[in-house]
Amino acid sequence: MFDLEIENITAWIRDRGYPSVALQLPEGLKVRATGIAEEIRRATGADVFILGQPCYGACDLFTDYKKVAGALVHFGHSPIPSMGADPDVLYVPAFDSPDISSALSEAAPSLPGRIGLLASVQYVGLIPRAKEILESFGKTALAAVGDSRVVYPGQVLGCNCSSAEAVADRVDAFLFIGEGDFHPLAAAFGVDKELRVLNPVTGEMRSVEGVRDRILRRRFAAIESAKDAGSFLVIVCSKAGQDRSPEAERITSIIRSSGRSAHKILLDEITPERLQPYAVDAYVNTACPRIAMDDSVRYARPMLTLTETEIVLGLRSWDEYEFDAIRP
Repeated sequence: MFDLEIENITAWIRDRGYPSVALQLPEGLKVRATGIAEEIRRATGADVFILGQPCYGACDLFTDYKKVAGALVHFGHSPIPSMGADPDVLYVPAFDSPDISSALSEAAPSLPGRIGLLASVQYVGLIPRAKEILESFGKTALAAVGDSRVVYPGQVLGCNCSSAEAVADRVDAFLFIGEGDFHPLAAAFGVDKELRVLNPVTGEMRSVEGVRDRILRRRFAAIESAKDAGSFLVIVCSKAGQDRSPEAERITSIIRSSGRSAHKILLDEITPERLQPYAVDAYVNTACPRIAMDDSVRYARPMLTLTETEIVLGLRSWDEYEFDAIRP
């Protein structure tokens, strides 16, 4: 059960005397939004606003919350240190700690000798237990601190696998603890190592290699289809954690110097409907790289990451393909 820290939240609001507070929740927790809001209102007397915009990560932090409230509680994610700190924002990662002892003990003999440990933020608290179990089987288990987009050792974001990169040369494979494919795929794209996923809720152990290879084949096809493009729409995202304006300027200049046209567009939410009106041959996404990698089939024209655009323009080869991670 995810820990929503309601007592800590209400104490924080009362201690600081906030008369109003905004709640920002990821899609999976929005079903509980009204209940959470009511608990907080009753315990603090504060006026509570629920923010309805889509929220997929701390990169989606609603920085304009002061328009409706004195403080913001952001659920489901940890801070991104490189974005700076706001004393009126409280992050509630929604940690969970199911028992992985049996599942991991069963799988441990089949794992190689040196394992890098990774997790989504909800399950980073399980990494010490996983290390203990693996070491009891004679394995070496490592979890490293990534760059300043992540807080916890072993933590992986959908756009950043620096925790994996930090130990990639010291391990034979990675074990990711979490649910779904979104976060482990970031590590699978970013490091050239075997990666297994342990679902801490069901105990299932699996590989994401098939999903990874399928997406990479789609990326190759998108690159090939964009090689004859004469015009590009370079997408800049206004969200605080996805604004890579310098990269947008850089790639725009490169496209133009190749004799092709490039136009920049600013969006908060990137969808096929918002891009459909613009008469270009291909899109270059400088926001979250997963928009291009995971959702490309939704777009009428090729949707490229920055590194993929460099391949289209002949600046690197497919053999030099890199995951377009967002760096600090």
